[in-house]
Amino acid sequence: MSANLSAVFYLISGVLFILALRGLSSPETSRQGNLFGIIGMVIAVSVTFLSVGNFSTGFLYVLIFLVVGGAIGSFIAFKIPMTAMPELVAGFHSLVGLAAVFVAISAFINPDAFNLGTPGNIKLASLIEMSIGGAVGAITFSGSIIAFLKLQGIMSGAPITFKGQHLLNALILISIVVFTYLLCVSQSSNLFWILIGISFLIGFLLIIPIGGADMPVVISMLNSYSGWAAAGIGFTLENTALIITGALVGSSGAILSYIMCKGMNRSFFNVILGGFGSTEQSASNKNKEQKPVKSGNADDAAFLMKNASSVIIVPGYGMAVAQAQHALREMVDTLKKNDIKVSYAIHPVAGRMPGHMNVLLAEANVPYDEVFELEEINNDFANADVAFVIGANDVTNPVAKTDPQSPIYGMPVLDVEKCKSVLFVKRSLSPGYAGIDNDLFYKENTLMLFADAKKMTEDITKNL
Repeated sequence: MSANLSAVFYLISGVLFILALRGLSSPETSRQGNLFGIIGMVIAVSVTFLSVGNFSTGFLYVLIFLVVGGAIGSFIAFKIPMTAMPELVAGFHSLVGLAAVFVAISAFINPDAFNLGTPGNIKLASLIEMSIGGAVGAITFSGSIIAFLKLQGIMSGAPITFKGQHLLNALILISIVVFTYLLCVSQSSNLFWILIGISFLIGFLLIIPIGGADMPVVISMLNSYSGWAAAGIGFTLENTALIITGALVGSSGAILSYIMCKGMNRSFFNVILGGFGSTEQSASNKNKEQKPVKSGNADDAAFLMKNASSVIIVPGYGMAVAQAQHALREMVDTLKKNDIKVSYAIHPVAGRMPGHMNVLLAEANVPYDEVFELEEINNDFANADVAFVIGANDVTNPVAKTDPQSPIYGMPVLDVEKCKSVLFVKRSLSPGYAGIDNDLFYKENTLMLFADAKKMTEDITKNL
């Protein structure tokens, strides 16, 4: 395939990627957006292969690996439960970063194959590009691994900090810049491996001090990193499609990170430099006085709902774990038959990943016009009769507005406590992912429903 024809097809794939992002901006067009993205990637990959022109044995191996990798990815995508989607995203981000590192290593070891020069005499621009791409890719890989371990529960979601942590991180980041400069001057292979090694290290160190409450920002931030790593390697390979795709992913991830930080009232740099209030948090929880709570059953909850004129549903991670979205939709349909107004309140970071709750509700065919973001519905809680909190925790915690020592202080939360009655479905009084107690449990107007979210919702529906 000629270079001009390849450029045209790469341009088409780039346009499709832009349309994909446009489609993903709304639930109504998300399926179409995904389709555009798939078509664009098929075109980009196909053109890249056809542009090679030399179908050697090595090319055949690459094709086999592509098929095997695609099959594994498809299997995981079909089998993965929605509760594990944040972990899946973090895991896939790590693979993108690792791919960028491998390409950078290949280009450095064998620059002839990439038309970048010869070993020890690589073009300066290409050397800078592969250094940046490899370093960012290494940071993405190791950081994503830590995020995966925290989300999976293998590593504690609490911030892990130590004395001199910020100074060490700053020194390593400065070292990356210095080693990149020295590498460009000397083209020493030892410097290249040192650069990759310390980049892996800083990825670990940047993510371990970030607590569970800020994990949604980490997810979107790593998404951005993976895009910039791909774009850097795209320049090295002189691949237009990779540059366009990487830039789109990088910029959209950065914008999403900003939106998440704004939604949580966080400073982006503070989140990255991490560990909000880990000391205060542990002390607060340890000395927390155990207060009495009011608990009820499905019959109590059904009685309150039947006598309500308006109900606001607040879904959270507990709903996702129990796969209760379909049971919830059935309960809401029953309430509507009794002329009860029902709406859904979504916090921007509910479910440990942006948009997690929206996807689950869409899966249950919940009408889009019944789902409202925090800013749109927060004032309605004061006028609602019942708030039905199903598995949400940190995003409903009033302590975010009252306790400056809290690790979530300043984060906008849903004003659930202003409702006349609050029904809180939860298995126990255990803290949320941020690791702090929820004062909403102990409010006079709160009735705790200790049970599996799906079973409780089904039992309530039977009693309506």
